[in-house]
Amino acid sequence: QVQPVESGGGLVQAGGSLRLSCTASGSIFTLSSIGWYRQAPGKKREMVALINSGGTPIYADSVAGRFLVSVDFAKNTFSLQMNSLKPEDTAVYYCNTVSRIGSVDSWGQGTQVTVSS
Repeated sequence: QVQPVESGGGLVQAGGSLRLSCTASGSIFTLSSIGWYRQAPGKKREMVALINSGGTPIYADSVAGRFLVSVDFAKNTFSLQMNSLKPEDTAVYYCNTVSRIGSVDSWGQGTQVTVSS
């Protein structure tokens, strides 16, 4: 089972940038999808961006044009470049993986992103 581990969160001012990384414990080629989700206090967890088996990135409307995902297959790493950050982007960000075999759903421990106004 692939286990994702996030890194790269922190505190940034509005308009700034942060880069999150998700390193999978196994090969990304064994996954049917890998994605970033976030959960703000008092709100439901929501999809931010993901790449499915077709390889096409999908973005939430709220981050399209500001966030960009990329994959490093050699390092089994899935990154989220966040630009033009807004206070409403403040949340705990989670990496999620779904395996091709068995559709096993795995979550990382989460990393805090705080955007100050």
